[in-house]
Amino acid sequence: MAEEPKEAGQSKPGFQNPVAGFGVTFKAMFKKRLTEQYPEQQKTTAPRFHGRHQLNRHPDGLEKCVGCELCAWACPADAIYVEGADNTDEERYSPGERYGRVYQINYARCILCGLCIEACPTRALTMTNEFELADSSRANLIYTKEQLLAGLDEGMVDTPHAIYPGTDEQDYYRGLVTEAAPGTERQVALSKGEVVQEAASTFGEDEPASKKVIGR
Repeated sequence: MAEEPKEAGQSKPGFQNPVAGFGVTFKAMFKKRLTEQYPEQQKTTAPRFHGRHQLNRHPDGLEKCVGCELCAWACPADAIYVEGADNTDEERYSPGERYGRVYQINYARCILCGLCIEACPTRALTMTNEFELADSSRANLIYTKEQLLAGLDEGMVDTPHAIYPGTDEQDYYRGLVTEAAPGTERQVALSKGEVVQEAASTFGEDEPASKKVIGR
């Protein structure tokens, strides 16, 4: 049987090939080892790192989420569940007609791809730099609206409360509302089971009945 011709430039296997392979190992042996002291020393993430989600508020405290469910439709892992509800003048959570009454993200499914924040038309949903999401319970990996909703900054009033007087929904998106109006008070969240209570009078029987106050 005829011997196959060798390709041009192909050298005969010899002693140098195993030595070259072991050379990579010997180089690594003398390099300084990089050991991360986690969790004692937290690693700084990139500014645009895709971490835990956050539901944002307007500067006066009203929620940006309008319950459109576009984030749930855009999620490739089916990890987001949203239920919208209508706002009323007596119980208002967002400047628009609707708000997200129920909002859940299942981090056992979420792949942190960021498609949900791209789909959000009001920039209500963004992603933070928080990455410590591991847990021993699947139930604890389902984050609710209360866990995802951003906290209150100075000048904000917790929802529900009335819209800024003399403005509409578009004014909020134009950035014309920078804080809550003076005298803004939190409304009664009837959908959450809160009730209006009568404040008891302590000034005697002849005193007029006191005004209604919110039982919080």
